[in-house]
Amino acid sequence: MIEPRPTIETVAARAGVGRGTASRVVNGSSQVSPAARAAVLKAIDELGYVPNRAARNLVTRRTDCVALVISEPGERLFTEPYFAGIVRGISAALAETQLQLWLSMVQSPAERDRVNRFLTREHVDGVMMLSQHADDPLPGKVLASGLPLVLCGRPLAGPEMPFVDADNASGGRLAAQHLLDLGRRRIASIAGPQDMSAGVARLQGFREIAGDDLIEYGDFSEESGARAMAALLEREPALDAVFAASDPMAFGAMRALKAAGRRIPEDVAVIGFDGSPGGRHSDPPLTSVFQPAEEMGHEMTRLLLAQLAGDQPPETQVIVDTRLELRGSA
Repeated sequence: MIEPRPTIETVAARAGVGRGTASRVVNGSSQVSPAARAAVLKAIDELGYVPNRAARNLVTRRTDCVALVISEPGERLFTEPYFAGIVRGISAALAETQLQLWLSMVQSPAERDRVNRFLTREHVDGVMMLSQHADDPLPGKVLASGLPLVLCGRPLAGPEMPFVDADNASGGRLAAQHLLDLGRRRIASIAGPQDMSAGVARLQGFREIAGDDLIEYGDFSEESGARAMAALLEREPALDAVFAASDPMAFGAMRALKAAGRRIPEDVAVIGFDGSPGGRHSDPPLTSVFQPAEEMGHEMTRLLLAQLAGDQPPETQVIVDTRLELRGSA
């Protein structure tokens, strides 16, 4: 005799919760206690419950898919730990739901147009965006379409949108103050792109403490850090410290300093920004401002799930703390 297919009512009975609670867990709502969520997920596993997605989607017009759009080339996504941390946080949060993640890297206007055509309710239920620049029209278009949207990074311009960001300005201040406390006096900065909120805020925090006479700009990549460091040494050979607004730029700066015969930290102290695992293994290990990328990805997902479930989260703008991790380079 064929066993009847488990229903949401069967799951609720096994978990000892109401049907509505079981349904909220299946649909990814944040308005469920951890204990109830664990009980429902355990019941789903024990019963082998599989939601009838096709039937439900006809009624709810849901796709059970959310998009993550990253405005960077694919090689940076897979080589820079910051991006991997964000994706890990999002994936871990989505693992507690039935939602699937659609990932897209966007560089050119043609790619942006293609992605914009895809981001409709027929294809995705909501959108998360990472590494957006001030002139990027895509966030505004998604917002105007009515799709739930969460950004990673405070938008520099345009209408207010839900976002999650690190406390970038505080991180810049922490780095500059630590270098001053070490007795360094010719402190330079390799700033990030000024069409991105992280680049603007980290430089702003640094300037509040250390001034702004020794600044070069990069694009957060290692090569740009090496070029900026070489330019700074040409401008001011006697500089004795540098704050780079990303760990990859700090690694590039360290490479350029060694090529110029400078010892780290004896001649030049170096601080990065990210707190990436690779910093523990650089030579010397990199002092860095840590930003919790996985936590940021988790928070982005939490805000998006609340919108999908029709819940009203207590906040739509989340700032996570940064901290200075001291190692050998400063």
